[in-house]
Amino acid sequence: MWKKHVQTVSYDRERYQPAVKTSICTGERVAGLIDLTTRKFQDITLIRNDKELAEFCRQYGVTEAELKKIV
Repeated sequence: MWKKHVQTVSYDRERYQPAVKTSICTGERVAGLIDLTTRKFQDITLIRNDKELAEFCRQYGVTEAELKKIV
């Protein structure tokens, strides 16, 4: 069986922090990066299930516990 190769994404860890933004009304989750200097959230991908969240964490080299939660 072929194993899917997960490509990691490089980003400036001093300037950006991975985060998940959750809508209070719909529960929709969006993963992205927070610019630590401007505090702006940059959307990267829509998270529809836990598998997609795990994939985002693998790509950006973080654990779910390290992700900042934004409401």
